[in-house]
Amino acid sequence: MRPAAGHHDRVPSHPRRRGGTRETRPPLRPPAARRPQDRPDAAGLHPGPGAGPPRWTGADTILGTALHAPGRSRLTIRGNARARRLLADGDRVTGAEMVDTRTGEVFTVIARAVAVAADALHTPQLLWASGIRPPALGRYLNDQPQVVVGARIDLPAHRATAATDPRDALTGVSWVPFADGVHPFHGQVMQLDASPIAIHAADRPDPRPMVGLGWFLPKDVQPDDRVWFSDGDLDEHGLPAIHIDYRLTGDDRALVRRAVEELQDLAADLGEQTRTPDLLAAGSSLHYQGTVRMGAADDGTSVCDDHGRVWGWQNLFVGGNGVIPTATACNPTLTAVALVVRSVDAITATLETRTPPS
Repeated sequence: MRPAAGHHDRVPSHPRRRGGTRETRPPLRPPAARRPQDRPDAAGLHPGPGAGPPRWTGADTILGTALHAPGRSRLTIRGNARARRLLADGDRVTGAEMVDTRTGEVFTVIARAVAVAADALHTPQLLWASGIRPPALGRYLNDQPQVVVGARIDLPAHRATAATDPRDALTGVSWVPFADGVHPFHGQVMQLDASPIAIHAADRPDPRPMVGLGWFLPKDVQPDDRVWFSDGDLDEHGLPAIHIDYRLTGDDRALVRRAVEELQDLAADLGEQTRTPDLLAAGSSLHYQGTVRMGAADDGTSVCDDHGRVWGWQNLFVGGNGVIPTATACNPTLTAVALVVRSVDAITATLETRTPPS
């Protein structure tokens, strides 16, 4: 089921409580593009004739025929392989030392340009293990604090229409976008079977639909929130073990309180609250960012330039969510992919020995 057109055209109002009374501000109206709507997902309609299940975008969609087309043999994907360190000659990386995790065989990959995109925790780990340790490496770790609540919906039949897009049955998530200065949260309203979080207190017969509301908050980014390593503390792969320092600031906690209040009122507006709004454990968003962040200058507050090239290196690039330097509230994949496109342009320029695009 999806709301009838025009039903959700306003961001929720923010309540103010005075003593035992509740006072509500008028609803805030963000720009049309930032109003509640179907969440954009990387899923397309069934490609063949007739009705069929939606198709998620995956590696096969991105690579297309690159793995099998004639003349494309330079592309190789090797599974069960782990990079142990990068190999360097002066200010250039010449390749990587790898190990086959099944056999233990150690081998070397030689390359004219190297890109490390091993997520926001393991990318700084590999750079540290390789002796590449700019001052900002691992710092500015950015997660998105997440507050959730559950509710049973009192929804009159005339206010809903049957889903006409088969992707609705696949995702079951509506989107309440972040709107700067109006709604400082990225919100998701999730059908019960689409929610990764338990959203009801007990199982009991009830014909009303149940949803979970998850609000993602932008973090007050700090250099002391970090991933750090020690040469004397190794993990099971012989790489420096990952340690994490991370805390919420006073500004973060104030925003959490605001999200809790808003979700309580939303649950009451929808029907019956079934889960107390609470802040999930740090890291629950899985959207780790900032640990190899980009910057405008090599001033110690960033790891790479705005094309992902690591400061001080001619042909070493980093990619992924770790490059994102600022606070975000929504899923960061699209942002990371856009930044990687810029990096690919710079890598191409490096291989062609010309100046990277500005």
